Amino acid sequence: MIFFCDAPISSFQFGFQEPASINMEGIYLFNAHLLFIIINIVLLVWWLLFIICENFLDFQSNKIEKFTHSNIIEIVWTTIPALILISLASPSFSLLYSLDEITNPELSLKILGHQWYWTYEISDYKFCSSINKEFKFSCYLLTNEFLKDSNNLGLFRLLETNKRVILPTNTHIRLLISAVDVLHSWTIPSFGIKVDACPGRLNQANLFIKRFGIFFGQCSEICGVNHGFMPIVVLACPSEHFYYMVIDKI
Repeated sequence: MIFFCDAPISSFQFGFQEPASINMEGIYLFNAHLLFIIINIVLLVWWLLFIICENFLDFQSNKIEKFTHSNIIEIVWTTIPALILISLASPSFSLLYSLDEITNPELSLKILGHQWYWTYEISDYKFCSSINKEFKFSCYLLTNEFLKDSNNLGLFRLLETNKRVILPTNTHIRLLISAVDVLHSWTIPSFGIKVDACPGRLNQANLFIKRFGIFFGQCSEICGVNHGFMPIVVLACPSEHFYYMVIDKI
């Protein structure tokens, strides 16, 4: 499990974080499919270069005098790349369409980017409608002084916030993302989500969390001097617990 974690790790970060949503599972599988093809292409090219250097160097072989062109080779090096592209096109298009597909959501989370913090709002969930209130709060980076407290040992530096976004698992969630001042980007690698927050524009994404846990992300758009201090923390809990955890905050 070295390469799988819900927070960034320091092992050169060659692998993905462990998928926690359907979209991220699709991205992970497509990446594995792509890497398999790329590795085979690299091996094939190196083998061809070795064969050419071994048999067709003009100062150690007379085969070059007899070799001019080959129709078979031209057909092969045109057909094989076309077949490879076709094998990549089908899963790629399916993944792209699934990332943009919006189902009927049970919950909408409104996200606003500020310099340099995030604001969240839930207003259309069933208990919000019943009591005619909205759940709105802002998340700020926890300072080093706060993390030095003995009660906060073990929290991630530059990733923890004063409040965590609480979302239910196995629920269709709609993310509505915008910004107040400059460009931001709301990103959580475990969810496979990276959506720009643009002033005056409302971007939309779908999210279906498959397991509970604490997931970390950061703003991925260079938004100013404190760009590196806009962490995102999402606490995903079972749907039956979500109601009781959130309603106490209203």
